[in-house]
Amino acid sequence: MENIIRKQIFELIDTDYQKFSAALIPTTNNVLGVRLPELRKIAKKIVKGDWRTYLETAKDEYFEEIMLQGMVIGYVKTDIEELLFYVASFVPKIDNWSVCDSFCTGLKSTKENKERVWAFLQPFLSSKKEYEIRFGVVMLLDFYIETEYIERVLNLLDCVKHEGFYAKMAVAWAVSICYVKLPDSTMEYLRNNTLDDFTYNKALQKITESNRVDKETKSLIRSMKRSKKRSIE
Repeated sequence: MENIIRKQIFELIDTDYQKFSAALIPTTNNVLGVRLPELRKIAKKIVKGDWRTYLETAKDEYFEEIMLQGMVIGYVKTDIEELLFYVASFVPKIDNWSVCDSFCTGLKSTKENKERVWAFLQPFLSSKKEYEIRFGVVMLLDFYIETEYIERVLNLLDCVKHEGFYAKMAVAWAVSICYVKLPDSTMEYLRNNTLDDFTYNKALQKITESNRVDKETKSLIRSMKRSKKRSIE
């Protein structure tokens, strides 16, 4: 099966798109150049067949092969425990922001299994591995920024301590979405947090870039930026 899948992927290579896509993912050097809508079409066909065998035998040589596995896991219809088994098997393969964020977005079964997935995410959020942390944070961002979870989400984000750029950027992004969706709770957090200066300032920057924040509020947010001269906590 995998040889057939690889053949289908190679037939869809777009060299112009390869240059564009590879430039967006500087940490990855195995991008073939297949557009994501084309991969989604293949994933949907795989899910209609023996998807378990596919996931157990799929190759990881190319970016698109890994991305495709993540899409298949997102599309399958099975019970939450089996799904989380495949999610746990897939997360160690994540080595760039693109696969991570696409994979998280596809895990829509989370919506019907909030507490179970919340528990599942906890070890990733305290991991020492950059992309395991990013996976956990982006899952929070995609599915848990709502009134019931906001305090717990902000507490978890505050506890993420990792020097990796893509982990820090995920936290900044998540904090900014918390503010856009639930400004009162998040403003209180912004005034009292233990984020490093880079992550904190990036979160503020992302808030000011949102079209859902008014000019007056953006001015206030900019005034909260930490100075470079400020001692690092």
